[in-house]
Amino acid sequence: MGSKPLIPGPEALFHFWPFPRGGDGPPVPDVAPDPDGSSNPGDQERPGTPVSDIHYDVAAPADGARTTAAEDAPARMATPGARERLLITGIAGGQGRLIARRLSDVFDVVGVDRVPWEGHPRHLRMHELDLRKRKFEDIFRTERPKAVVHLAFLRHFGADPELRHEVNVLGTKHLLEYCAAYGVERLVVLSSSYVYGALPENPYYMTEDSALNISRTYPEVRDLAEVDTLCSTFLWRYPQIRTSILRPVNTLGYYVHSAVGRYLNLDYVPTIQGFDPMAQFIHEEDVAEAVALAVETGLHGVFNVTGPGAVPIKVAIRESGGIPVAVPEPLARLVLGVLFQLGLYPFPLGALDFVKYSCTIDGSRFRDTTGFTPLFTLRDIFASVRR
Repeated sequence: MGSKPLIPGPEALFHFWPFPRGGDGPPVPDVAPDPDGSSNPGDQERPGTPVSDIHYDVAAPADGARTTAAEDAPARMATPGARERLLITGIAGGQGRLIARRLSDVFDVVGVDRVPWEGHPRHLRMHELDLRKRKFEDIFRTERPKAVVHLAFLRHFGADPELRHEVNVLGTKHLLEYCAAYGVERLVVLSSSYVYGALPENPYYMTEDSALNISRTYPEVRDLAEVDTLCSTFLWRYPQIRTSILRPVNTLGYYVHSAVGRYLNLDYVPTIQGFDPMAQFIHEEDVAEAVALAVETGLHGVFNVTGPGAVPIKVAIRESGGIPVAVPEPLARLVLGVLFQLGLYPFPLGALDFVKYSCTIDGSRFRDTTGFTPLFTLRDIFASVRR
């Protein structure tokens, strides 16, 4: 089996080229829970179904040097008839690049990130800056964006917890202040369905009105709930700014380094003996499309974003090329807790609840409001990360 590509460089993200396609196989079983909310199906074995490689179109940027916040400021001011300016925070990540590609034909895109995007497209202005710094305000003052997409979050657990909290919460506070002060008209914040938490009492298909319970059992990601709550308050405090908070399900793809992607990338994937919860997945390109629809339509409100369906977690593991290993819960918590402390396992113990209980959400509000339909099937999604 070939190795998977890493986060794309300039040749890979803004120039279309095909990935090799393998032979077709039968589709992944699209298993969903009963509408009446019956209990999860337990730990019974379900045979995995092979999926084929698929053809993807991926874009790559033209060569060009970065510009800084201090260069050519007068040229950045909006002129009559010019395209609206869009600021994307966290643009150097895989999801940020995909969103920039999707919207670059519609908006004058400006990006900001703590890490550089070497070889970014010539037409895109890139600012390498930490959102916690005072100079972040200068970007709003000089660029005057009319729309903002906020993706600048630390989501991995290798970072210092205090740094993660500062970047995610303090950085978002600064961004919201500047959006209110500098005439931003549309704001899209990419949150996560993780904020609902994985609890035994969860109903199937939670709506946007469900409580954000992630802090109860998974304190390491409480900052995600804090950010979501901050933005929800902002949404109602500044109704003149068309603010939308999107909560997508587990995101997979070639370029997004998500927590669930790292989990499924393990050769032997630990599960909890006696449990096989349902899990929902969406492709990174469909997330980019959802964000684009929210920006283009000036969506206002909180919206769950779902993909093509749900499958038991063990089906997802097998379809991604891994081998599920059922471990008694006491042993799993003992061993994985020690391995996490030693840096040998990528997730804290709170993550185990997501392979024990379901956290499935209802995405009908977003679909009905925008007409969104995911392009990629479950078969496509798992093929994009399969080893």
